[in-house]
Amino acid sequence: MFSKCIVIGASSGIGEQLVLQLAHPSRTVAAIARRKERLDQVADQARGPVLTYAHDVTDYDAAPELFEGIVEELGGVDLVIYCAGVMPSVDEGEYNWAKDRAMLEVNLLGAVRWLDLAAGQMEAQRSGTIVGISSVAGDRGRRGAPVYTASKAGFTAYLEALRNRCTRYGVDIVTVKPGPVRTSMTEGMKLPFMIDADQAAAGVLKLAEGGTGTGYVPKIWSPIMGIIQHVPSFIFRKTNV
Repeated sequence: MFSKCIVIGASSGIGEQLVLQLAHPSRTVAAIARRKERLDQVADQARGPVLTYAHDVTDYDAAPELFEGIVEELGGVDLVIYCAGVMPSVDEGEYNWAKDRAMLEVNLLGAVRWLDLAAGQMEAQRSGTIVGISSVAGDRGRRGAPVYTASKAGFTAYLEALRNRCTRYGVDIVTVKPGPVRTSMTEGMKLPFMIDADQAAAGVLKLAEGGTGTGYVPKIWSPIMGIIQHVPSFIFRKTNV
């Protein structure tokens, strides 16, 4: 279905697995992340051509030129996936501006910078699919991670607005909300219904192929979050999440 793909946040976790699962002799994947050596290792494992680009998503001014160069090298683009994200541990009673800023800059502002570029390109060509990896964490404001949940809630709302703007031009916008995934960000955590990164990536690509909409990975989180979203605030604030 897709032949010219860009994955932002591709050096580990879900992003790495997305590159490996997308890679195919008939498909070219552009993999973007800060760690060039790690990207090259991912490319070496791939079954198809993978182009690697070292880039920090908080370097907003560099994004337009890099995006244009990648599209030119790919010969177009029909799939862009943003899965860059950070989630530093935050202790009870900790209000750390450096951590909070990093989460907002990587999880939300970097996403807006890159997906605005993708949306403009795809709107002009009247085709394409944009996928944003949000999170179940963004469905409620959680006491254990105020800014992480805010960054993901903001990302979800941005993707919805982008969908409302772009679908009329033939562009699919897909919001994916994974539950806990075994990655370096969740190392040592014991969380319910946790899945491996390759399982999460497979779920992401299935939703991407389905086109416009929002989906949970794995699907069990859809009814769970449907319930959690309707828990009254005075009850939810007493939970330890």
